[in-house]
Amino acid sequence: MESQIEEQLEKIMPEDLARTFESAYHVLVKGDHDHIDDLLKHGGTLLKKAAQRFTPTQLILGIAALAAVAVVVVNRSMDHADDSEAEDAGTSAEPVKDKKNKSNGE
Repeated sequence: MESQIEEQLEKIMPEDLARTFESAYHVLVKGDHDHIDDLLKHGGTLLKKAAQRFTPTQLILGIAALAAVAVVVVNRSMDHADDSEAEDAGTSAEPVKDKKNKSNGE
């Protein structure tokens, strides 16, 4: 009976971990938000496979840990956005306007 359950469970492959971490690296470290869809897809696949093997307590603790990391990441990005706005507010620079030469007489 237990061997049948083991056969039905999808195994977590190293490729699953690599894809998830690679997508997370692109989104969180490099700031390439085009990879958010990949991160959600690969992370969801990894979470689905892991949830099949976890006990309910482990699953709840794992989701709580993910939520805590998400809160820290969002807080960090909000602080970074506030710092950028503060740097821009202290300058008297105006945006540069392109003035194109109209050499054709129009």
